[in-house]
Amino acid sequence: MTQTYDVQYAVDRAAIEDLMARYLFALDWNDFDTFAATFTEDAVFDYARGTLEGRDNIVATIKEFKERIVEIYRDGDGNPGVLRHVLGQTVIRVEGDRAWTRAFWWEASNGGPRNEHDRLTPEFGSFGIYDDELVKQDGQWLFSKRRILNEFLPGRESGKENPVLGMDAAAAGAVAGG
Repeated sequence: MTQTYDVQYAVDRAAIEDLMARYLFALDWNDFDTFAATFTEDAVFDYARGTLEGRDNIVATIKEFKERIVEIYRDGDGNPGVLRHVLGQTVIRVEGDRAWTRAFWWEASNGGPRNEHDRLTPEFGSFGIYDDELVKQDGQWLFSKRRILNEFLPGRESGKENPVLGMDAAAAGAVAGG
């Protein structure tokens, strides 16, 4: 199925890109209220440490994870490292009140396990693909499923096929299924 690029697609795409950016700013600045507001109540969050179900469970688990990760990422003076996520190319498929995305992400920091003594040089330590399903609820786009693939972790890679093809197949299957 081919994506239609009309005015409504442009509006939906802008809202979805805004959601994706707000998610990352909230995550990186530990703003867990805004982070929570990016998910549906029954969202699924699949990441390297497992699969979480439900907004409250996702937020509580990621908050604990963020509190632990500062023990790994330290700058040259031993202070907690500053981690920032960056989005690269993003493909968005919209079909009515459902959408799918594939986006390349990477993480920059001022310290980490491979660069613990150089506090001045940014490090790009992790990267992967966001594989998302979204729904529009009360006029607002939210993540109903976020799957984070990590290209550097065995078993969490995106695979050899273009991730966008999988997204298009999932969207076509959902549209065909009603």
